[in-house]
Amino acid sequence: MTERWKPSVTVAAVVEQDGKFLLVEEHTQEGLRLNNPAGHLDPGESPAQGCAREVLEETAYPFVPTALVGIYLSRFVRERPTGPDDITYLRFAFCGTVGQVVAGWVLDHGIVRAVWLTPEEIRASQDRHRSPLLLQCIEDYLRGQRYPLEVIQTDLSVWAPWNLLQK
Repeated sequence: MTERWKPSVTVAAVVEQDGKFLLVEEHTQEGLRLNNPAGHLDPGESPAQGCAREVLEETAYPFVPTALVGIYLSRFVRERPTGPDDITYLRFAFCGTVGQVVAGWVLDHGIVRAVWLTPEEIRASQDRHRSPLLLQCIEDYLRGQRYPLEVIQTDLSVWAPWNLLQK
């Protein structure tokens, strides 16, 4: 195999308030789906920063990560006319708190709305989940699974990659 395997790094938030969890309803190639506020890690950010950015972009809620719920590896295969699209995701899921909705915020393309659902409602809607990780992250959170944010170390080179060229 000459091509290096590169899983897509994603970040996701598990946000609970008053017994309900913050999810997004979004348009996908499979139709309208539910997901944790989540997305790809961007260059120049730590996983926690990426998660805070994604939550704001997708829900209009400012998010402060307080703990790591878990790290998840999953694989998704979608059939395309040109052949199967085989993608592996490495997800960092964080729990934390949200502030007040930012008035006038325009949600990311494809996001229909942010929605608060109970665990029972989430379990009952599994046929609408974008990923099986949605429920897995919430179940892990409900079991009390938490790790300190410090278990993820982000080297300074992430924020200043030009320094690497000078060495």
